Amino acid sequence: MKKILSLLFAAALFTSCASTKKVTYFQDLQNGDTKTITAPVKKIKMQAGDKISIVVNSKTPEFVTRYNLVTPSRTFGSEGTGGASGAVSAYTIDSYGCIDFPEMGKIPVEGKTREEIATYIKEQLIERKLVLDPYVTVEYVNQQFSVLGEVNRPGKLSIDKDYITILDAIAMAGDLKIEGTRTDVTVLRQEGDTQKIYEIDLTSGEAIYSSPAFYLQQNDIVYVKPNTKRAGQADINSNTLRSTSFWMSLASFVMALVTLIDKK
Repeated sequence: MKKILSLLFAAALFTSCASTKKVTYFQDLQNGDTKTITAPVKKIKMQAGDKISIVVNSKTPEFVTRYNLVTPSRTFGSEGTGGASGAVSAYTIDSYGCIDFPEMGKIPVEGKTREEIATYIKEQLIERKLVLDPYVTVEYVNQQFSVLGEVNRPGKLSIDKDYITILDAIAMAGDLKIEGTRTDVTVLRQEGDTQKIYEIDLTSGEAIYSSPAFYLQQNDIVYVKPNTKRAGQADINSNTLRSTSFWMSLASFVMALVTLIDKK
């Protein structure tokens, strides 16, 4: 009886230990390894509906104020006099993929990176002799992606740099919970009228660095599925026999009981 119970107890422990392999990232990488990222590089490129901030600077500020959208606000002093102030507003990319830029009209920006837009505007300002020494910066305003499921901080996350990877997304969401499935994290990406679905195995460096979804795009949705234990918790209360911890507790109790009987 003791041997049988010991085997049951050992089996329960083995099952528990084996499951830890499912929560470790990069299991195929070793210290000193060099891994090439084979996924195609994807910078964040503008899409219709995106908002971008464009600021033009120059040694002669009075020549560039008309290009910088400003949302005016006014503060009033104790004597009723006030001064105007404001914050830089954003250009919205229309359904045709363009923004309406002062003195230059419609500029096509869809499919372009921040750097490409800034370079184009700078060249046009110089070519048209509107500003001789422009310095143009372009920043994201409303670009986001979502992380859902078994992570510590699910929700919408803002994009603030040109490259966002699946690893950035996991880190920004506070990492996966222990109940999250790491072997098939889903990335949903809409391209036109097509919804593309990618699965990434976070336990494999090879799978991560070769995935088309390694670099995320704005509006991507990252979904972390619950693992078997998490999914089964809904049934634990109604079916306790499915709980590994139940069997381990039962085995421990029975072994203690048998030991007590033997002593008698």
